[in-house]
Amino acid sequence: MTVPNSAFSLPVQQRAFTTKELLKSLPQDCFLQQPLKAWTSVFVSVLAVALGTVGLFFAPWYLCPPLWIFTGTALTGFFILGHECGHYSFAKRKWVNECLGHLLMLPLLYPFHNWRIQHNTHHRFTNKLGGERWRQLQDVIHRRADIAWYPLRPEVWKSMSLKGRLTYQFWREWFWWLASIQNWWYELNLKRSTLSTEECSKVRLSSVLVYLFAVVALVWLYYLGGIWAMGKFWLLPWLVFHFWLSTFTRVHHSAVDIPWRVGEEWNNAEAQLYGTVHCRYPRWVEFLCHDINIHIPHHISTAIPHYHLRMAHASLKRNLGEYMRESEFSWHLFWQMGKLNLYCPEQKCYLPLSD
Repeated sequence: MTVPNSAFSLPVQQRAFTTKELLKSLPQDCFLQQPLKAWTSVFVSVLAVALGTVGLFFAPWYLCPPLWIFTGTALTGFFILGHECGHYSFAKRKWVNECLGHLLMLPLLYPFHNWRIQHNTHHRFTNKLGGERWRQLQDVIHRRADIAWYPLRPEVWKSMSLKGRLTYQFWREWFWWLASIQNWWYELNLKRSTLSTEECSKVRLSSVLVYLFAVVALVWLYYLGGIWAMGKFWLLPWLVFHFWLSTFTRVHHSAVDIPWRVGEEWNNAEAQLYGTVHCRYPRWVEFLCHDINIHIPHHISTAIPHYHLRMAHASLKRNLGEYMRESEFSWHLFWQMGKLNLYCPEQKCYLPLSD
C-alpha cells in the first residue's frame, strides 16, 4: 500500500543533470551580495519581533493568540537569517556571519555551530537514505546520509521496540509539525565523538552561549512576571517558530514521488532539483520568513542570498520549469506530510506505518 498524492504538481519528465549544468541556468546576479538588502532584512525581523513583543505586553488576553502567531513567525525570520549566516552567504567576512548567526539564534536557544554542522550534512547528502537495517541510523549519526526528515526503512521500523515505535509515530505522524523540537534538543546535545577537534571547540562555544542566554533570559522573564511571563513572551512564540521550522523543512523535501536513493543510485545534482519542493505560503509568511519557501535555487547553490531567491527561481522556471516540483500550503498538504514515514528503496515508494 502506498500513500496517495494529490497535493503536488509533478514534473512532466526527468533526466540526468550535473551540478555545473544547473548552476549555468542561473544568472550571475543571483550570487551578488548586497549589504544594504541583507541588513534591511535584519532590521525588518528585529522590528517585527519587537512590535509583536510590545503588543503582547499591552494587549488584552484575547489578542494574545494572533500576536503569538505573528511574533513566532517573525522569530522564524531570525532563524532564516541565521541559516544564511551558517552558509556564509549573508556577509563576505566569516566573523560577521558567525557573530550575527549566534545573535540571531540565541533568542531561539539554537546553538549556531551545532546546527550549522548538521545542516551542511543535509545539503551534502540531500535525500540520500542510509544503508540496510540498523546501518541506516549509523549512517545518519556519522553523517553519511541525509539527517533531515529521513523516513525509516520498513525493516528498521519492524525491529523497533514498542517505545521506539510510539516515539517515532508521535513525532513523525501525530505531531510532526513540532518535530523540529526533537532535532533542536539533539543538536543542543550533539555527540562530539563524531566531530573533528575544530568542530568540537565550536560546538562547545555555541552550546555554552545558549545555556548562558537561557539562564539569564528565562530567569529575567520569571522575575518580571513568573511562569505566565515565560510562556507569554517566549514559550508560545517559540512553539509557533517550531511549527514553521518543522513545516518548512518537511515540505521542502517531502512528496509521495520524491525518491530516497541509496549508494551509487544517489546523485547530488538530481537530488537538489528533483528532491526539493517549491511551496507557496501566504505572502505575509513569506515576507517575515525571507522567502525560505523558495527553496530549489537555495539547494542548487547555498551562495545565493535570500533576497535573490525569487530572481533565481524565475530563471530556473524559464530554463527547467518542466523538471520542477511545486505545491501550495494547504490542510491537505499538511495532512499528507504525516503519512510519509516509511520508505522502501527496493519498491521506490512510501509505506504506511501499519504495514
